[in-house]
Amino acid sequence: METRITELLGIKYPIIQGGMAWVAEHHLAAAVSEAGGLGIIGAASAPAKVVREEIRKAKELTDKPIGVNIMLMNPNAPEVAKVVLEEGVKVVTTGAGNPAKFMKDFKEAGVKVIPVVASVAMAKMMERCGADAVVAEGTESGGHIGSATTMCLVPQVADAVQIPVIAAGGIGDGRGFAAAFMLGAEAVQMGTRFVVAKESIVHKNYKEKVIKAKDIDSEVTGMSTGHPVRQIRNQMSREYLRLEKEGAGLEELEHLTLGSLRKAVMDGDVVNGTLMAGQIAGLVKKEQTCKEMIEEIMQEASLLLG
Repeated sequence: METRITELLGIKYPIIQGGMAWVAEHHLAAAVSEAGGLGIIGAASAPAKVVREEIRKAKELTDKPIGVNIMLMNPNAPEVAKVVLEEGVKVVTTGAGNPAKFMKDFKEAGVKVIPVVASVAMAKMMERCGADAVVAEGTESGGHIGSATTMCLVPQVADAVQIPVIAAGGIGDGRGFAAAFMLGAEAVQMGTRFVVAKESIVHKNYKEKVIKAKDIDSEVTGMSTGHPVRQIRNQMSREYLRLEKEGAGLEELEHLTLGSLRKAVMDGDVVNGTLMAGQIAGLVKKEQTCKEMIEEIMQEASLLLG
């Protein structure tokens, strides 16, 4: 399936893997790219040296394009951007901020810049500052979220900008893919479905929580801090919400979540860890290889889209 996104990124299928902190490392990124999508290494708050190692390891596993997700709030962001340029990465997705200060260097190096946006205003601003495409991410997604739903956000962003739009949030199968295209998207970005990929390093306890999740099993913490996060309900999220209700300050709340994503992903602590996942978790029923997932989604979507 050819779209402006497949052409822009040099990929076979218009499917992009989300740049999830701790989850989106070289094994997963390489497997998604090898299967015809675009694998992304999530830089998160990792030091630039670690990101460089991840890029090099991914390139050992595939000769297909891979991208890096840069969290712009991260103090290491300028060093990570430098590593991206030095290692010849050709696609960058960005979150939590404006990539304008890096745009000139990226453009000169031929790097495609794709910011994640949660509003029409942000999408238009990113287009003005030179973005090649945007990811319009709805509130259904896992991790840090905005407030608009995917179904409302995607068509409004698609109407507002000339650059291609990638839909994210609540997409986990061929039906979601087809729906996103009907709304004006030219690719989809998925996170939660790839969490349970066979190539994903996520602990089996975390994967089981996603696979067993029901439609109502996710909840949002951090509304009071202005940094809402969607995850699967557990003891830690219930405690966080209790403290929020009692008016706890940011410091106390941050202390509760310190290192909690690493605990879930690496240690399999599904009680005190943060089990980031989107509302689509209820649709994810089995562990598969990235190739199996992508081919299944494309087959289903092709039948629906005719």
